[in-house]
Amino acid sequence: MEPTTDVESPPGGWTVWNAEPGGRVILAYRPDVFTGDAFPAACLPTIYVSNGSRRRRPGAGAVETDEWHVTLFLEPEVATDADVYDDRGAALDGAIGLADRFDAGDVDYRGLYQVPRPDYLDELDRLTGREE
Repeated sequence: MEPTTDVESPPGGWTVWNAEPGGRVILAYRPDVFTGDAFPAACLPTIYVSNGSRRRRPGAGAVETDEWHVTLFLEPEVATDADVYDDRGAALDGAIGLADRFDAGDVDYRGLYQVPRPDYLDELDRLTGREE
């Protein structure tokens, strides 16, 4: 299967938030909901595709590496472990797959929280069809 290099039409409620030619891509989930009115904009679920360094020091993310990372963020400090890929095309495929699983309710985002946000998580359940 050929790697996807076009993320113009992400699945479900996902939108291309930013796409640098040959570089980083950010997908955002339902930005119409996470506007700051009902739910804080900082809680906008996002998927980052990047080949920046994973080191935790200022400016490290601007240093390109040979690996591409796909990470789902539910808010700035709440994220999945990054999936690692050898090239951008494979990482984009991974990001689209993750977006698809998230939209289908197949990602356990509740398990990422140490201190749950019930209203926010209930809304994600509703949006992704996981409500019981």
